[in-house]
Amino acid sequence: MTTGLWADLLWAVPGLPALGALVLLLGGRRTDAWGHLLATALAAASAVAGIASWLAMLGRAETERTVIAGGWTWIRAGDFSVEAALRLDQLSMCFVLLITVVGTLIHVYSIGYMADDPDRRRFFAYLNLFLAAMLILVLADGYLGVYLGWEGVGVASYLLIGFWQHKASAATAAKKAFVINRVGDVGFAVALMVMFAAFGSVGFAEVFAGAGGAAESTVTWICLLLLLAACAKSAQVPLQAWLLDAMEGPTPVSALIHAATMVTAGVYLITRSAPLYDLAPHAQTAVVVVGAVTVLFGAIIGCAKDDIKKALAASTMSQIGYMVVATGLGPVGYVFAIMHLLTHGFFKAGLFLGAGSVMHAMDDETDMRRYGGLARLLPITFVTFGVGYLALIGIPPFSGFFSKDGIIETALAAGGARGPILFAVLVLGAGITAFYMTRVMAMTFFGAPRWSRPGPDGESPRRSSGVETRPHEAPRSMTVPMILLAVGSLGLGALLALGGRLEHWLTPVVGEPVHHESPLSVAAVTVIVLAVVVAGVAVAWAMYGRRPVPVTAPPEVSALTAAARRDLYGDAVNEALFERPGRLLTRGAVVLEDDGLARIPAEVGAGVDRISVLTRRLQTGYVRSYAASILVGTVVIGLITWVVSVL
Repeated sequence: MTTGLWADLLWAVPGLPALGALVLLLGGRRTDAWGHLLATALAAASAVAGIASWLAMLGRAETERTVIAGGWTWIRAGDFSVEAALRLDQLSMCFVLLITVVGTLIHVYSIGYMADDPDRRRFFAYLNLFLAAMLILVLADGYLGVYLGWEGVGVASYLLIGFWQHKASAATAAKKAFVINRVGDVGFAVALMVMFAAFGSVGFAEVFAGAGGAAESTVTWICLLLLLAACAKSAQVPLQAWLLDAMEGPTPVSALIHAATMVTAGVYLITRSAPLYDLAPHAQTAVVVVGAVTVLFGAIIGCAKDDIKKALAASTMSQIGYMVVATGLGPVGYVFAIMHLLTHGFFKAGLFLGAGSVMHAMDDETDMRRYGGLARLLPITFVTFGVGYLALIGIPPFSGFFSKDGIIETALAAGGARGPILFAVLVLGAGITAFYMTRVMAMTFFGAPRWSRPGPDGESPRRSSGVETRPHEAPRSMTVPMILLAVGSLGLGALLALGGRLEHWLTPVVGEPVHHESPLSVAAVTVIVLAVVVAGVAVAWAMYGRRPVPVTAPPEVSALTAAARRDLYGDAVNEALFERPGRLLTRGAVVLEDDGLARIPAEVGAGVDRISVLTRRLQTGYVRSYAASILVGTVVIGLITWVVSVL
């Protein structure tokens, strides 16, 4: 347990944004004028504290880099106690740097993006609250602390997604995200109960130490329950339906929650639980299957979305799927999962901020069919968005090439008999990703401008308050974060991959990687993947770059297109399997309550009353009646006794 300056510095990482949220929420309107500046400054200070912790960690021996900063006894019940403590090791350090650095850039971006919003101070308070909760999640020294941050992130995301609650769609999206995530939270809560029953503790050290002597079925159930929690937070099948609707929140929310932080919480949970999953091969298989299905699920949906933010959201779903697949492949997979998580945090945050810049220029229009020709008018946005695009589809030397190709190579080598199938799925996902992201680029930045073309009813589709929109570049407060994220999207992958830096860094936490022999060389895998990616780019360019794009979406030409436009019927499945049966069950419970259980007390009372009426007739008050009753009773008893004696 560490105390002193190191512990104080570590507590400052989540404590500073928590302080910002407290001041802005309790200060109310009195902080409107400077609240956004305070929130941004405290987010930046948290990033500085995180970087200082990282530098201090580099100065320590490899065996001494794990630091536990104690606080106080949080829960005590008999022999059971939980300390409020933070754990900083190589894994949590990766997340601290990602959350604080990218989070600070998003704060800066939001200063310009939310400049005209009357509730900007409240928005920044929620951003600070989210940062604090996410940092607690990744720094907690034990599963109960992770659960505290897990729930805090859920509350903050609900507030941010539904920030514009005057819009019915935003309020509905926030509720949907909250409810679906509660399903995963139940899995996490039950996993905590099983841990306590099996190991007597929910601390990392105690759980991991006891797992080796526990029954495999117990460990497997814990891992499956944690996977359920991860599916909800990381928008994996079958709990993915909330993510696309969550785009109703302000664009910085999409960049923060749905690119760099909240959706990666599930990947963190599985990776942190590596000692458990390594003992549960069936759970690892389930992780791989969930991730592989989601890779294709998100990619197919992304092909049919005309809303630029929803296309990027579908991409997030798919890319998190790659990370989840990697976490199911053992120690070497954990390394590439975290690498892709870090690179994705930069290039996807940059893409979302770029989308926000386009929307800022287009009067909040999100329909790409009403864009076109913006490359010349928004040069900084075009270049930074283009860097993120190249990183996402995996073009060397951009960051996504190193991380995503690493996952594909690992899946082929470490997947065993399922390796070729995984390889085919992930390569196909890469090709589809190249297709829909090229579609986004072509419809947004190339071709003829469609924002000045009359709409189907003769009106201009690009008008607000009677004034036609004139696209313009975003202010510097928005473009500078986009440029910095583009730099990370360009160079971070090589920095982490070359020389095995990240692998060496994470080995003390996730275990020594076991490199399996692959049926194909690294060069052959790279050529195959790049060939499929280039084919996806070519097909998309032929369809959307060289042909006019209609302002109105064409009719659905295939069943797959219809399904993709409806999110592969994720909502319909949830409605059929859960919502409708839930309504019927509720109605049945109401009928049972009103016509059954609620009437029982009344019926019991009425029965007692009827019995009372009958028994009152036996009590006449006349002595002769009682004497006659005694005589009759005596005679009856005598007869019964005589009959029994004779027989």
